[in-house]
Amino acid sequence: MTRILNPTLVDGIYCYSREKADDYADYPDSGFDITEENAVKSFWVSSRNRLFLFLVQRALRKSKGDRFLEIGCGTGDFLSRVVAKKNLDVTGSEIYRKGLRYAKAKMPGITFVQYDVSEGVLDQKFDVIAAFDVLEHVERDQEAIGNIYEMLSENGRFVVSVPQYMFLWSNLDAIVKHKRRYSRREMTGKLRASGFEIERATSFVFTLFPLMVLSRLVDRESAAQVQDDQALQKRVMFSSVSNSLFDAVMRIDEFLIRIGLSLPFGGRLVVVARKPA
Repeated sequence: MTRILNPTLVDGIYCYSREKADDYADYPDSGFDITEENAVKSFWVSSRNRLFLFLVQRALRKSKGDRFLEIGCGTGDFLSRVVAKKNLDVTGSEIYRKGLRYAKAKMPGITFVQYDVSEGVLDQKFDVIAAFDVLEHVERDQEAIGNIYEMLSENGRFVVSVPQYMFLWSNLDAIVKHKRRYSRREMTGKLRASGFEIERATSFVFTLFPLMVLSRLVDRESAAQVQDDQALQKRVMFSSVSNSLFDAVMRIDEFLIRIGLSLPFGGRLVVVARKPA
């Protein structure tokens, strides 16, 4: 039986998994500071936000609803783009309060909750739920997917992205505390096991994939296994020239996905799944 969680109000935020709010067991707390700084100039953040906004907006239209939940909203960078579209009932959830502090400062009028999706469900329904680069941090990912299914309205959509291919596992995965990388078969299988129908699945980071493979192999063979703030920054921060170049290349991926193609391989997997009516 699905467990409906009850919140505790802490510093103006409803906490559904209070004991985990500050333990940072599944994500480095410095990652929120680096993410906030990186969001302004990172080609990766810009590209994923453009693509994910397109997918979420289309999912909302198909679901014919306006209730949107982002699980693992972090510092709220993507959510701020959804909020800018107006006329939506938006909720952001994050397991760690540090991320929520950043997000709430940006969007004081939006509902934010502290919540571990693998523990149970919120006592409300949503038309679209998104989890971008979240499930790989969750030990009990099948339970999390099942809880997301329960929180969706009938004909609702789940938009999810995860890192792809275990052969790409590198020091960066360890630094940001990933539990796994997924194959397309594994991810779609877990979604179907919870009752979802797969509406579309595509790889992302397709055009840059050869460069990504090379960088991950070099990182894996690196003698330096240091897992500190400097190590994380080194792996996610790029020069302005590199960011501009990579951003232009990533627009090819975005265009191909927008016109309906399913890219056969890439560093990320993106799936849109539907809860049957």
